[in-house]
Order: sequence, then structure tokens, then C-alpha cells
Amino acid sequence: MILIPAIDLKEGKCVRLRQGRMDDETIFSDNPVEVATRWVNEGAKRLHLVDLDGAFAGKPVNAGVVNDIAQAHPDLIIQVGGGIRDEDTIQTYLNAGVQFVIIGTKAVNTPHFVGDVCAEFPGHIIVGLDAKDGKVAIDGWSKLSNHDIIDLAQHFESDGVDSIIYTDIGRDGMMQGVNVEATAKLARSVNIPIIASGGITNLTDIELLGNVADDGIMGAITGRAIYEGTLDFAAGEKLAQSFA
Repeated sequence: MILIPAIDLKEGKCVRLRQGRMDDETIFSDNPVEVATRWVNEGAKRLHLVDLDGAFAGKPVNAGVVNDIAQAHPDLIIQVGGGIRDEDTIQTYLNAGVQFVIIGTKAVNTPHFVGDVCAEFPGHIIVGLDAKDGKVAIDGWSKLSNHDIIDLAQHFESDGVDSIIYTDIGRDGMMQGVNVEATAKLARSVNIPIIASGGITNLTDIELLGNVADDGIMGAITGRAIYEGTLDFAAGEKLAQSFA
């Protein structure tokens, strides 16, 4: 299992939101490339980048910053989400050196799109499923759909996605711990890797998640905790790697 630092981009800056609310942000840095370098120096093998402006605009807004990070760290695995709604955007990110693109709202609203891009860009597509009480949220978490998360995950697995990022939106940015039970249940329901997101606060959370890593959890994304200091990233990465 690996620990994946999140860099959320808004107006070219590294920020964190509470429960996806654009009006409840904390700015951590004006230089996201420096932030990326910090996590690489502390042992990160992979970065999770989110274009928050893009997610709300429906098209990339901070692509230039993503490109700068990819150019600065060409050997780093980068996954990026936010506003990815067409094939041209995916191709542009892959050309920039991004390894994985994350499809979120578009995956739920237009399910055939996932199958199409998995066929066109095999091995490069991740679906991000954000859920609360087992139901998938869309449109920047502003709406809850009627879709059951396990049903959707199995559907996207059959489409050929590389992995699924699961976020419990009731816990994201709230420093309340991981929903381990729900994450493990989802991982057991599919045969592709699950990346946990939302609520990782300290080493105990990583240990709890690591204890069920064998169910199919390949990594965990962390954001606010490593910026506010409740989790030392280097120590967290070392602990995560001690699990399968």
C-alpha cells in the first residue's frame, strides 16, 4: 500500500476544501511545484492532483500547473482529476506526462464515456466515485444520485478502468478518520485496485486501512492532515508500505 499526497489546485494555488465547498478553503501554498517537490523528497511515489476550478467549470483550468509539476518530476506517477470531460483533454494530459486521468461526474452522468475512453486510452483511466451512505455524489458533491456505489464500481470494472478512487464525502477534509468498513466492502466487490480517499488524519488511520489492504486497497490519498501536521508524510508512507 502507498500513501498518495493530494495537491488540490484553485486559481494556481495549493488549497484544501472542507467537504468540497469552494467557499471553505485553506490556502497552503502559492507554489504547487514546490509542494510537489516536498512530497517527492519525503518519499512520495505518486501524486494526486485535482483541478478544483476545472471540476466546477467542466473543463481544465489549472492544466498549466499540472504540466509544470509533470515536467519538474518526469519519473513521478501522477494522477489528475477535475474537469476531464472529453478525449482531447485526456490526450493533452497524457502528452504532458500524466500517467492516469480521473473521470468523476462524467462517469456517472454519461456511463458509456468510460468504456469509450478505456478503449482509446487503455491502462490510463481511473474513475473517482464519491459517496455518502452508499450513494454516489456528482457535480462537485453538490448532488447525491440514486446510484449504488458497488453497482457502479462493478460496471466500471467491466469497462476496463485501471482502478477506482473511493471518497467518503462525509469525512473528506474533516479530519475524522477513514471509513474503513465501507472502503473494504467496496474493495471486496471488485477485482481492480481501490484507492481510499477522505478522512486520513494520522498513523492510526493508515494502520486501520493497512489491516484490510489485502481486500484490494492499493493506496490512500491524504491532504489536509499532511498540510496541517497531524500526519508526518514520510512516517505515513513508511507505515503504508509495510502492508501488502
